[in-house]
Amino acid sequence: MNPSITALRGFLDASHSVYHAIDHLEKTLSARGYVRVREQDSWDLTPGGAYYLIRGGCALIAFRVPRKHPQGFVMSASHCDRPCFKLKENFTLTGPYTRLGVERYGGMIMSTWLDRPLSLAGRVTVETDRGLETRLVDIDKDLLLIPSVAIHMNRQCNDGYKWNPAVDLLPLIGGKDAAGKLEKLLEEQAGGRILGHDLYLYIRQKSSVWGIDDEYISSAALDDLQCVWGCAQGFLQAEESSSAPVLCVFDSEEVGSCSVQGAGSTFLSNTLERICQAAGWDFQRMLAQSFLVSADNAHALHPNHPEYADGANAPVMGGGPVIKFNSNLSYCTDGLTGGLFRKVCAMADVPVQTYYNRGDLPGGSTLGRISLAQVSVPTVDIGLPQLAMHACFETAAVSDAIALEKAMAAYYSLTLRAGDHGWDLTENG
Repeated sequence: MNPSITALRGFLDASHSVYHAIDHLEKTLSARGYVRVREQDSWDLTPGGAYYLIRGGCALIAFRVPRKHPQGFVMSASHCDRPCFKLKENFTLTGPYTRLGVERYGGMIMSTWLDRPLSLAGRVTVETDRGLETRLVDIDKDLLLIPSVAIHMNRQCNDGYKWNPAVDLLPLIGGKDAAGKLEKLLEEQAGGRILGHDLYLYIRQKSSVWGIDDEYISSAALDDLQCVWGCAQGFLQAEESSSAPVLCVFDSEEVGSCSVQGAGSTFLSNTLERICQAAGWDFQRMLAQSFLVSADNAHALHPNHPEYADGANAPVMGGGPVIKFNSNLSYCTDGLTGGLFRKVCAMADVPVQTYYNRGDLPGGSTLGRISLAQVSVPTVDIGLPQLAMHACFETAAVSDAIALEKAMAAYYSLTLRAGDHGWDLTENG
């Protein structure tokens, strides 16, 4: 198997929550010599140095300091959260069976979560001798299941049944004697008394490469971990240029990006200002020559329902990265920013596609538009074409994942210079 896909699958299979995704990225960066800086500390940045910082345990920004004064920032932004179920604070529901109280996070396809092994992962806050401490937990066993109702009792289940999350989607953990056992298990894993938690259900099925020619990859959270990994690998593989590379991975995109670690927060703007302050650069002049690639997966043409797509702008899996357009600015792409990314793909020798929603089927937006309120720079919205977006198990193409890495490596190797009528692009310059 291609080493890039092996690494991608390792990331997907390890990222059972946003916290575990960031933990995996942190280990990847640290192994490459990146040094962690913290927002509460003063920064001493060295030309040629490589750094990263984490906010809230679930968002990360990595950057490098060029050896000579850069022209501007070349940035990408993606997100590590996915639609799922979050455990409620008082979660044990007792009776003849023991069930868990959960609530939906984001806009999911609920039926895909039924009748499959599930478990819990996330972080907990424990009491220690020094105060409070957060710790990662991941219960590595088939722990839960959300049972469906038999067709004999629900004759409408194949006729557009409307799921009630307060009734139909409560996970089963055991019989009546199971009450209280999950709390004990979590405290054993955490190594202390739990005062709070952010725990999410995840499916136990690992990622899979499949198809007659092994051309497809399926996994939980391809939206948007596939773009996270592709951007991160391009960032790491790029050659030094006269632009300052910045990799952003945000949380909370699926619920509006309004958290302190989301694209709507000050995380990116604060970080860029701190970089400029520590390196002696003019912040506003740097922004004036900066560019952002907002990377979040796109809808592929569906093999059974082509009628849902815009006929002339319907990307297919295996056709390369997608540039996303919307005249009402749900996506940030315009002719200039789209043209720049199209040129980047040509430099990387990878194909590129375009996506529009069908005119009478409005789609969602993504983090690029939200981040503009904090860091107003030219932005292109891109993604990789996939099926079953927001199902608990999604599908995309192996070749597209490899193509994104190549495109982002080419992008991060550029020196961008803003002109009066466009951009000058220099490779490794």
